[in-house]
Amino acid sequence: MSERADLKADCASCFGLCCVALPFAKSADFAMDKDAGEPCRNLLADFRCGIHADLRERGFQGCTVFDCFGAGQKVSQQTFAGRDWRDDPDVARRMFQVFPVMRRLHELLWYLDEAVAMPAAEPVRGELRRAFDCVQRLTRRGPEELAGVDVAAVREEVNALLLRASELARAKVPGRKKNRRGADLIGARLKGADLRGACLRGAYLIAADLRGADLRDADLIGADLRDADLRGADLTGCLFLTQAQLNSARGDAATRLPAAVGRPAHW
Repeated sequence: MSERADLKADCASCFGLCCVALPFAKSADFAMDKDAGEPCRNLLADFRCGIHADLRERGFQGCTVFDCFGAGQKVSQQTFAGRDWRDDPDVARRMFQVFPVMRRLHELLWYLDEAVAMPAAEPVRGELRRAFDCVQRLTRRGPEELAGVDVAAVREEVNALLLRASELARAKVPGRKKNRRGADLIGARLKGADLRGACLRGAYLIAADLRGADLRDADLIGADLRDADLRGADLTGCLFLTQAQLNSARGDAATRLPAAVGRPAHW
């Protein structure tokens, strides 16, 4: 299996791809409009962000919750062998086309890596390993092949395995587990709620009040936690929780977190 370090962003080895390849619209998350392929005005010549320390204060909260899962350095240093997109318009075009594909594949690798390590996933561990190897091979393709990968089809196949691993892991939690998959829980009052072992895959928890909620062993893959209030909540053992999800939420020193993620600096 991959070392998780390979699936974490190494901005020093990337050509600022997230600051160029991706578009964003002026909103609460971004202080301006930017087209895909257009460098952000805050991108410096050495590919660092000129306002990195003040992104939230300057209206770029969206940047603080983005995670490429290591796709940036993979595209920069391996797929394009260290070629700078500024030196060749054709390289730039292809690099910006490949980056979103690589990012989605690396996200799947992150989830698969976590699933393989779950003790309860033993019945499907072989399938998870094979899926990991298959996706990893896709990430090693050349630019043209990568651009043509049907990520939706790959994701559908992988998601079926991840769901099975999740079901096995959550089965150890006693009692009936809530299934709120894809639920609209925007602004929901869930203070102190018992959501242990719940399926919250793809749930909209934007600005939800989850203070003191029990989210132990809950499946949070793809859940939207923007501005969710997690103060005092217990997320111990949460499945598929990413750092980006946490960074988009609010919490405090009393929020209990899984070992794989860190407490956001702004909490």
